Amino acid sequence: MTWKHTFKTALTGLSTNRSRSALTILGIVIGITAIMLVISLGAGAQALILGQVQGLGTNTIAVIPGREPTGPSDVSALYSDSLKPQDVTALENKANVPHLQAIMPTVIGASSASYGSDVYQVTIFGGSDLLAQIFDLHPAGDFFTTDDVLSKNDVVVIGSKVVEHLFADTNQDPIGQKIRLNGRNFKVVGTLPPSGGGSLFNFDSMVIMPYTTAMDYVLGQKYYNRLIIQADSDQNVPVTADDITLTLRESHGITDPSKDDFTVQTQQDLANRLGTITSALTYFLVAVASIALFVGGVGIMNIMLVAVTERTREIGLRKSLGARDGDILKQFLLEAVLLTVIGGVVGILLGASLAYLISIGLSKGLNVSWQFVFPWDGAALGFGVSALIGLVFGGYPARQASRKSPIEALRYE
Repeated sequence: MTWKHTFKTALTGLSTNRSRSALTILGIVIGITAIMLVISLGAGAQALILGQVQGLGTNTIAVIPGREPTGPSDVSALYSDSLKPQDVTALENKANVPHLQAIMPTVIGASSASYGSDVYQVTIFGGSDLLAQIFDLHPAGDFFTTDDVLSKNDVVVIGSKVVEHLFADTNQDPIGQKIRLNGRNFKVVGTLPPSGGGSLFNFDSMVIMPYTTAMDYVLGQKYYNRLIIQADSDQNVPVTADDITLTLRESHGITDPSKDDFTVQTQQDLANRLGTITSALTYFLVAVASIALFVGGVGIMNIMLVAVTERTREIGLRKSLGARDGDILKQFLLEAVLLTVIGGVVGILLGASLAYLISIGLSKGLNVSWQFVFPWDGAALGFGVSALIGLVFGGYPARQASRKSPIEALRYE
């Protein structure tokens, strides 16, 4: 029997019981749809995160207090006050870091902001005027200046939620008004538009001020939470990162690299780590979704065994007319593969459509540029796995059909 005739016979067998065929492939459709959704949304999330990281500038280097954790139990590495003003002075020395273009110490903390009788819990972000350039901030009004940082002036730029909670009832323009933080009055020089989560930092609930002011008058700390450094070119980022590491080791009196109490991180390092994390999470979710494929495969095996029993007389008749065991095996195996492949195609189309609609919803709901990514690798994986499931789980029923005795099959009622 030719493959063409076998194919037509298999299609005839499937079309005879359309409802049963549709229910049989449901598990495959669900599994492939889930895989397509997870891979597509995972790729979209990865693109969003990496886009935000790269938006900070490829020549940007971050210095984080505390050594890089070596494992989940290495909690002490996460908490450190190792970055001090003398470190900034050492790094600004051109003899130590010749390719350093700019450096911005940052501090982060929490406080209560008040205006009149309204009070709102805010995040304090202390930085310099370089912060507006790095994070592409465009406030209504002004941003504080280098002179404000040097003079420790009481000026702030506030986020949209801060404006909403402190000034919504007054109908006043926040710019020029004074809010109270830690018992001290601060003049609002600018307000930020809603970020909607479209940034690595959610500035909506933040009060941004000179880091010198934040350290002395609000947070009361003598160390930095992070140093953000810009190299003079992308090509000089690696050598600048090495110079920073050597300078801080000398400043901290560290001779053993394993005892570093800081971490130097380039944007490429961060992008690679975030990419690894999101990829690992995506693969994990794919593995979970694949359980549905296994369940669907077991369902196909059960239905095919039932079909073999129901079509016993058909098998006997075909064998009595000259069909060989191999012909019966090919027919039932091809039916199983066709079922799973059809289920795979439906799952691919359904999963891609749902991922597209969800991407649009996330873009509008979160106010971010969430990209729809068609997962070609997921489609190829889904198609290949669905065909493999047909071969694996359809093999046993097909073998049972091919081994039936024609005489016994014809006697079957």
